[in-house]
Amino acid sequence: MDSGSIFNNNAIPAEYRKAAEKLFPANAAPGNKNPEIKAAEDFAFSLGIGTEYKRLFSLIKAHGREMNEFMNQFQNNLDLLIQKTWVEKADETRKEKLLSEIPGFISDIEKRNFKNALDQFALILNELAYLLFGAQSTREDFTEYTFRIDEQMGLFWWYSAQLTRLKEAAKEVKKQDDESLWAVLLIGICYLTNF
Repeated sequence: MDSGSIFNNNAIPAEYRKAAEKLFPANAAPGNKNPEIKAAEDFAFSLGIGTEYKRLFSLIKAHGREMNEFMNQFQNNLDLLIQKTWVEKADETRKEKLLSEIPGFISDIEKRNFKNALDQFALILNELAYLLFGAQSTREDFTEYTFRIDEQMGLFWWYSAQLTRLKEAAKEVKKQDDESLWAVLLIGICYLTNF
């Protein structure tokens, strides 16, 4: 997925641009800075998941029943989405491999290993994009294509492409700053749970 040209070609609709640029500034060099928690919350509202996001953000600290239920909902919805995706016979193994990746990602979230979870989530989203959109997901104009289908969906796939950039910045994150990684990961988790 293309991660860099979206700001240059104005594909992001104006009402989402400010939140997108706050979360992932266009001129920020990889490894330069991690997103701010408030920017993640604003972006979640742009995606239409802000209320749920805000409620769930603090739950990771509690490790309580509500967070476990939410992560189960995430896994069930993602599993269903993957299983219901029609693919060519040759891609069935991709589907099965993707299904097998989800429990490890959830385990890293539960252990608060957000750096590893970020790597896994970027891969999961890339594979999910391929299963949903086929070879189109590997083209440079993929994000623009998804914006033409639905603006919020396009914004989500733009976010997904930005996770690859964020992986470099996450290498510099100190343990006490992991909360910013959780803030960014939760955006995608909430979106897919409500997809």
